[in-house]
Amino acid sequence: MYKDVRIEEVAEKVLEQLKKGAFLTVKSGDTINTMTIAWGTLGYVWHRPVFMAMVRPSRYTFDLIEKASSFTVSFPLNDRMKDALKICGTKSGRDVDKFKECGLSLLPGKTVDTPVIDGCDIHFECGIIYKSPLHPEQIPAEVKALYYGTGDYHVLYFGEILAVRMRDED
Repeated sequence: MYKDVRIEEVAEKVLEQLKKGAFLTVKSGDTINTMTIAWGTLGYVWHRPVFMAMVRPSRYTFDLIEKASSFTVSFPLNDRMKDALKICGTKSGRDVDKFKECGLSLLPGKTVDTPVIDGCDIHFECGIIYKSPLHPEQIPAEVKALYYGTGDYHVLYFGEILAVRMRDED
C-alpha cells in the first residue's frame, strides 16, 4: 500500500536515490515505456513543486513524451531493483518489452494517465507544464565534450508534481 506524502518528506531520499537511478515512465495512447534516469532536478517553478527530467531525442521515450501530457518517476530506495534499472538504462523499448524482461508491474497513476512502477518506494506523478531543448552554444565546452560528443542534446521536461506517494511500511 502507498500513502500520500508531502514532497518535503521525501526530497532528501529522492535526491540521494536519483544518483543511483530511478524509473521515468511515460504513456502515450496505449504505449507505455520506462527508462532509467540519473539526472534531474527537484524544486519549485512558478510556486509549483516540479521535477525536471532530461530525455535525449534518440531515446524511444522521447517520441512518447513529446505526445504525452504527463510522466511519472518511481524511486526504488534499495538495491532489489538494481538489475531492472540497469536493463531499463541500456535497452530500448523499441526492441524489448522492458516490463516483461525485468518482471516489472505497473500501478495506475492517482492523478495522471501514466502509471507508476510497482515495488518502488516513492512515486512522483507529474503533469508536463513546460519543455525546452538544451542550447548547445550555452553548454560549457567540457560538458559538451564529456556528454554530447554525438550531438544528441537533451530536452528538459518540467513536470508539476501532482502527487507524491510513498510505500506505507505499516
